[in-house]
Amino acid sequence: MVSDRISVVIAEDSLLVRDSVTRSLSTVPEVEVVGVAEDYDSAAELVASHRPTILMTDVRMPPTSTDEGIRLARWLRTAHPDVGVIVLSNYADPGYAAGLLEGGTAGRGYLLKDRVSHFDELGEAVRQVASGGTVLDPLVVEALLAQPRSAPALSRLTPREREVLGELATGFSNRIVAQRLVLSQRAVEKHINSIFAKLELTVDDGVDRRVKAVLMFLDHRGTG
Repeated sequence: MVSDRISVVIAEDSLLVRDSVTRSLSTVPEVEVVGVAEDYDSAAELVASHRPTILMTDVRMPPTSTDEGIRLARWLRTAHPDVGVIVLSNYADPGYAAGLLEGGTAGRGYLLKDRVSHFDELGEAVRQVASGGTVLDPLVVEALLAQPRSAPALSRLTPREREVLGELATGFSNRIVAQRLVLSQRAVEKHINSIFAKLELTVDDGVDRRVKAVLMFLDHRGTG
């Protein structure tokens, strides 16, 4: 259950990006930025003290500028599992995405920094992650779909179904997917049902089926 207020801690070592993210989030009425950090340690301290709804973090920050954002997300799974994470990155890197989503997709997002200037998209991503959803940048989805490990399952899909699948994994509703692909909503629903059937995702999997349909191969990423 999500309250009307969505509190956010921003972890980013670039002043320009921090200001851009803060400015974008200021356009979302229910969002409040409660802290800003420039490195891994200060981000962890802010999360521990504020217990925000979401940590919005860069992938690479001091002290090593390698994968601090992903390590923060992993730490939060055990230390503060109720805190969602949105990773902002310059890279549509499937390895980073796999690390972020390892252990579960709920309350996780991966967006390219170009999205920061799209106020509506960023606001919708924050709302979805705050409510336990998953949001992936379309270019990240494309990179994941291109991975060899996805071939055995996803090769069952038609080109149109793969296109619908890519849109679904970004977090868009059926209505928006229909608009973007110039299809009827009923056609989109038929494609979705076909995708779930071919990938053997049952109703018991719940709403996460949309994301699992793209990421199911990550469950066995160490065996491929």
